[in-house]
Amino acid sequence: MKRRRGTDPDPDLGPEPEPERGCLRAWAAQSQAVIGRWTTARCGGETRRVCQQLRDELRELLRRIRGLPAALPALPLELTVLYNSLLFTVGASDSAIKGQAEGIRQGLLRVLEACGACGQDLGTEELWEKVLQEVTVEELQAPLHRLGALQAAWWLAASQLGSVAGLFQLLSAAEDLGRAHCSEGQNKLLSLIEAWRVPPEGASLPLVQSAKDLKEILCTAAAFLQGLQELEAGNFPTALSLLQEAAGGFCSKNILAQIYTCLGCCAQRMGKPQTALQHLKRALQVDFQCLPALSHVAAVYHDLGETDAELQALTLLYEALGKSPPAAASSSPCFLMRAELLVHTPVLTSLLRRRYPSEVKYLLAQRCLQDGRVTDAVEHYLDFLSLLQEGLQQQVPLDGSSALPRIPEVFLEAASALAQAGRHQDAITVCEEVISRTTDLIPRVLPVEERLEQPESSLPGAELAGGLLSQKKESLCCLAWRAAGYLHQGWAWAKLGESKEAVTQFSRCLSDLLRVQLHGSGIKQTENLQPEVEVLQKIRLLSLLGRGTQFLELGRNKEALLDFQHSLQISPGDPAAASYLVQALWKLNRKQEAAAQWQKFSQSCPAEGGQQQGQGRPLPLYLVSCLEQAVFPHSEALARSIQDYLGAAAQDTPS
Repeated sequence: MKRRRGTDPDPDLGPEPEPERGCLRAWAAQSQAVIGRWTTARCGGETRRVCQQLRDELRELLRRIRGLPAALPALPLELTVLYNSLLFTVGASDSAIKGQAEGIRQGLLRVLEACGACGQDLGTEELWEKVLQEVTVEELQAPLHRLGALQAAWWLAASQLGSVAGLFQLLSAAEDLGRAHCSEGQNKLLSLIEAWRVPPEGASLPLVQSAKDLKEILCTAAAFLQGLQELEAGNFPTALSLLQEAAGGFCSKNILAQIYTCLGCCAQRMGKPQTALQHLKRALQVDFQCLPALSHVAAVYHDLGETDAELQALTLLYEALGKSPPAAASSSPCFLMRAELLVHTPVLTSLLRRRYPSEVKYLLAQRCLQDGRVTDAVEHYLDFLSLLQEGLQQQVPLDGSSALPRIPEVFLEAASALAQAGRHQDAITVCEEVISRTTDLIPRVLPVEERLEQPESSLPGAELAGGLLSQKKESLCCLAWRAAGYLHQGWAWAKLGESKEAVTQFSRCLSDLLRVQLHGSGIKQTENLQPEVEVLQKIRLLSLLGRGTQFLELGRNKEALLDFQHSLQISPGDPAAASYLVQALWKLNRKQEAAAQWQKFSQSCPAEGGQQQGQGRPLPLYLVSCLEQAVFPHSEALARSIQDYLGAAAQDTPS
């Protein structure tokens, strides 16, 4: 015969199994002593070690209490000891451990056992619903509500927002439901948490962390977590509102800086760079060790085109990364459950990713090179290469989230910077490193399609085909790096006045590119080429132009003419190739042909040349300097010569 939940036992059934009052007093005294020791030690050092000791003592106390059958008089103490022990477990590990939620489940089952019911077959949400709806004993309401808040914390940590909302609907008494009403524009989950009435604390059962503080932490974490979800979904106004709500909540300086960083990123994505800078600077004011905020500041300045400010931010970031971080200390030593323990999402990890010093050094080098600050770029690139010598694993992130390009590309960019700084021999040496490292990675023949498409995963053999495609792309990359190394060496020798050596390097570049056997409908429309093939075509063009110019220097004008003709086959209408072709014809004394080509080029250049500049993908940074060197330098002089020739020819022609 079952009794109703929360009623006194039927006297006809005999006395209820109940612990001796002396045991209850002893257990309560032991619990109070543990909390008293924590109150003394919590603001001192080694709080984690203290938490471990006190956790173990409360676990032992809980084991003794549960050695007896569940009984209503002992349950308030048992649930309070459980609450405190779970919080000490959080403090001992400095994380919200999912497995600890099982302790709450056991506590709920003990409550049902004391009331003559069971719930072993119920899931956690159903178990909470059964307990809160059927157990009406007044003395159990406060400890159950506190455990409910702790359960909500674990669900928040697991991003189970629906479960959290459902639990707080259950925790709200009937008269409180009106307070939980969510008006238009309000967030439902935050409204439910804020409407929850925190149960009063009893002096005889002290808590390691009050339910009031826990409620504030839940509000902050819920706002932060939902803000991140909206940010990831692209709902920026809603994300901004929720993150601002979180910033006004109860949290440590550490997480407040993180929230301001996320606000800055949200504003940046909304196209509000000045607002973004305000939030990011606020993050640094709160916690200067929040270095991701400084990284985002640099990114905002980059978008604004303020190179000086961007470089200054990157320099500060690099210096900060080089300093030993301060000794890690708990951001809120007096609180075991904290908002930062409850918010762990991929988008937050991405936004707060700590850059490696090598990444920042590379960004400094890259920005300087792009902005024409060649001397500074050389210094930063050489510093970066020195960092690599200290150990690749320690200096370069290998998780695919880095801003760093592939290492051979960095070497080629360094060679480009050295060449622009007039250090041509150093550029040749750096390129030789790339050439030697990639020699054994390229097959003798590399057949490729103009456009390589990933096979559908559902098709038979798709996995094998995908692997072959990836391997082929890697071979193309290696070939491009090696060919670019020869290309840079060719231009460097040309600048040193060694035309024969320059021709040799350009020829090696072109010979390497012959390994690629391109299959497809044609190569005129470069926008249809896969990126790797497009880069190879551009290297071929620049190498032909480079070799042709050196043939002109050596007086081998016929060979130069052939190279320029081939250049125009690769890139019809290319201004540099067309100009050099005209010059070669002129030097071969084929002036009529030269004039005809010049007129043809002059008529088509404005339209086609402008169109060509807008076509295709941006060139890799390591090829930009080669493209600049290939520009025809004598356009005005050649134009005057041809115009004079055409004018004289017109006068000689009889009317």
